[in-house]
Amino acid sequence: MDVGELLSFKPTPTPKRPNEDESDSDEEKSRSTKIRRTAKPKYDRTIQQYSKTLPKEPAISDKEREDILRFVETEATEGEILDDTGIKKLVLNFEKKALKNREMRIKFPDQPEKFMDSEIDLHDALQDLSAVATVPDQYPLLVELKCVNSLLELLSHDNTDISTKVVQLLQELTDVDILHESEEGAEELINALAEAEAPALLLHNLSRLDEQVPDERDAVHNTLGIIENITEFRPELCPEVAKQGFMQWILKRLKMKVPFDGNKLYATEILSILLQNTPENRKLLGELDGIDVLLQQLAFYKRHDPSGAEEQEAMENMFDSLCCALMEPTNRDRFLRGEGLQLMNLMLREKKMSRNGSLKVLDHALVGPDGRDNCNKFVDILGLRTVFPLFMKTPKRKRLLTVDQHEEHVVSIIASMLRNCQGSQRQRLLAKFTENDLEKVDRLLELHFKYMDKVDRTEKEMEVVYFYASFFTICYLKLSTSPVTA
Repeated sequence: MDVGELLSFKPTPTPKRPNEDESDSDEEKSRSTKIRRTAKPKYDRTIQQYSKTLPKEPAISDKEREDILRFVETEATEGEILDDTGIKKLVLNFEKKALKNREMRIKFPDQPEKFMDSEIDLHDALQDLSAVATVPDQYPLLVELKCVNSLLELLSHDNTDISTKVVQLLQELTDVDILHESEEGAEELINALAEAEAPALLLHNLSRLDEQVPDERDAVHNTLGIIENITEFRPELCPEVAKQGFMQWILKRLKMKVPFDGNKLYATEILSILLQNTPENRKLLGELDGIDVLLQQLAFYKRHDPSGAEEQEAMENMFDSLCCALMEPTNRDRFLRGEGLQLMNLMLREKKMSRNGSLKVLDHALVGPDGRDNCNKFVDILGLRTVFPLFMKTPKRKRLLTVDQHEEHVVSIIASMLRNCQGSQRQRLLAKFTENDLEKVDRLLELHFKYMDKVDRTEKEMEVVYFYASFFTICYLKLSTSPVTA
């Protein structure tokens, strides 16, 4: 396309309602089209005649086309870069609109038509502020102007349209990809949000949102996005987020009897994030009866597979959360009292998608000295009949787990029982290895030699890598220390 055509192009405006001329019949349209086709003016034919003798415009190469596009994009964006003055103007405009709306609401509390215009202006000002998310270097100025505090105050605005807009803006500002563009700006913003106890304010706003309303459902999703962004950028805030009520809200959200949706998936994701590497949150989960909540939610998958990829991911997140929680000794007792062993045993027998998750959970529940009671109980509920068939033969239809992972969990479960079981339970466990002409001992030796060979191969590969690394290091040192000859 010619550059002139590109710069002079103007899209045809589409009217909101049809013009009167457009209501003509098809016959009139076809007739007018025919007239336009046949009745060409004289100067049109003249132009065509002389255009044949004009030299053709040279074709534009791909490189030239890219240069033109880059030039146009640069010219279009240069004027949109926000500097200190631009940020101050946006913040000042926002503060004015917020103050005006507050005054109008106080002056006319029972007359919405009086303050509605100011509310629309405030909504537009919030929309304008979203441009700040493109310049994270300016976040310190945003914090210095107390704009973050003003935004958090609007989370309690009577109109949920305003609060949901604030949530959307905060989600854009805290986007992890944007935060990593400016470490200094990100630190300032996260510090301001933490000092103002933003999670508690966001949680208060969540309590009044109705997820049946699309915009408010999106606001719930964006709120969880803010929590994910904050905790991913600064993991040490996980305990504070949980203490300010988010752990309890997530457990309540999981218990809601509503069809599965994206917000439930996101809630399970945030729960697993809060429990990773955070012992305080694992204790808190147990105190809030979170072990029972997770067991109740997972019980559905005892005889049913997830209906889709998202629900499957949510199920895996809940299994991972349960595994993290069982790293806390007090939660092992809660798991035992909540009949978690029985549920995991049934899942293994049902051979559904939940089988692999239950295998991981059993591994975490039985391992170590704190798993002694669970090991003895697992033998009592006839868990040996479930585990040893998996030990003897890895299932062909492996879902989610590799062969090595499956064998690792099964062997770890049996090893934990051998360490922890006592009395009659230990005798029953050892008797399993004497059945059918010691076939389980043969299987154990088979696995031993299989993984011993893997270790040997890995050690040889490491020796080769070490040899070449040493060789090249010596060569480099010799070359760097040898004198340079002219």
